[in-house]
Amino acid sequence: MSFATVDPTTGRTLRTFPPHTPDEVEARLRRAEETFRTFRHTPLAERAGWMKRAGELLETEADAYGRMMTQEMGKPLEAARAEARKCATACHYYARNAERFLADEPVDTAPDQSFVRYQPLGPVLAIMPWNFPFWQVVRFAAPALMAGNVGLLKHAHNVPQCALALEELFLRAGFPQGVFQTLLVDVAGVRRLIEDPRIRAVTLTGSEGAGRDVGQRAGGQLKKVVLELGGSDPFVVLPGADLDAAVETAVKARLINNGQSCIAAKRFIATEPIYEEFERRFLERMRRAVVGDPLEAKTEVGPLALESIRDGLHQQVERSVAAGAKLLLGGLKPSGPGFWYPPTVLAQPPPGSPAYMEEMFGPVAVLFRAKDARDALRIANDSPYGLGASVWTRDEAEQRFFIDGLEAGTVAVNGMVASDPRLPFGGVKASGHGRELARHGLLEFLNIKTVRISNPSAPAPARTQAQASE
Repeated sequence: MSFATVDPTTGRTLRTFPPHTPDEVEARLRRAEETFRTFRHTPLAERAGWMKRAGELLETEADAYGRMMTQEMGKPLEAARAEARKCATACHYYARNAERFLADEPVDTAPDQSFVRYQPLGPVLAIMPWNFPFWQVVRFAAPALMAGNVGLLKHAHNVPQCALALEELFLRAGFPQGVFQTLLVDVAGVRRLIEDPRIRAVTLTGSEGAGRDVGQRAGGQLKKVVLELGGSDPFVVLPGADLDAAVETAVKARLINNGQSCIAAKRFIATEPIYEEFERRFLERMRRAVVGDPLEAKTEVGPLALESIRDGLHQQVERSVAAGAKLLLGGLKPSGPGFWYPPTVLAQPPPGSPAYMEEMFGPVAVLFRAKDARDALRIANDSPYGLGASVWTRDEAEQRFFIDGLEAGTVAVNGMVASDPRLPFGGVKASGHGRELARHGLLEFLNIKTVRISNPSAPAPARTQAQASE
């Protein structure tokens, strides 16, 4: 496998990077294991200082990091800058809150004295995708490193500059050598890493197929694994909605990151009384979406990241139309250089068709007409995925109905689904398991150790400053 920066606007290869040799991989694994033995005892205040510095670097260098992301995977430049700033927010969040999250928790088991202590597991392998090349990594790394683990990053093959820049970022912030390292390895190399006993846990953000493979391999080694997989998020609009806000947010939610987001809204479900008006306004706004150079400020939709992604998306559209879906907008693959695809709208795909059952990873929206709220909930849940969901209504009873009924890890009411460092993030069903972000994400890669002391007359052993960071 080659690791290369390929300009998605032209298809031209800009830079290539050699993969790490087996000896280089072994040296990095050995360094991770050795570094963990000392890093886990580093005082939390010291770790927090380094993490705060990483956040400051992300803020001050957001433009440079943003241009790197845009060059490698094609997202609009302002969105890439915003991604770097969001990473900074996560770094600051964990720098501020890790000590509180990791504190011993006393439990009343009188006459014994008991408490829960949180301790790091060791080297964690992170297998990350290209669509948010900084955010996906930082939302793993910030809590994992603050908890005392060390990280090994296997990033997507088409964002090698971002992968190497992230390793450099944590070094520049002050973290010791070996705390966070990038590995340029192929799929076979990943499988060997999962089987290596020095890797204590695995986290993956990627496709359902990749999740099944990694989950099975990690499970075979009895290793903890967190999987954040695909999504086909429903966006439900009911008669009580603010239709202007719903339409504008629906288009933004579908086109964000050029449509290449697991939590982008993909299936738009409007009930009978408002369906026609929603479809009319939605189509009108999608037609106005500006497609162009991602470095231009006015651009809303840039190219897709890879030729294979663009071609696979087009095949899904063609197969859906052949199965009976209505093509309302777009659907034509442009000729010429680059990996472009126009904003596209399909309607009423039959059950079992790609647009009904599969994740559409690009600027393709699918419209559904529902009879009423119950029918809308049925359609929303009739998917193998369960990552995010959005419902639009000002009726509080309808809001409660959908909050309780939607099969998703995140539900947004009158808003767009988005990840936030303060809130746990993850999915159900084929969207994976485990959680990232908030305290829940930090606890995923810890030994949750129960301690029970049966001489309650003696005081509990006090934690030293070093022990307090374990």
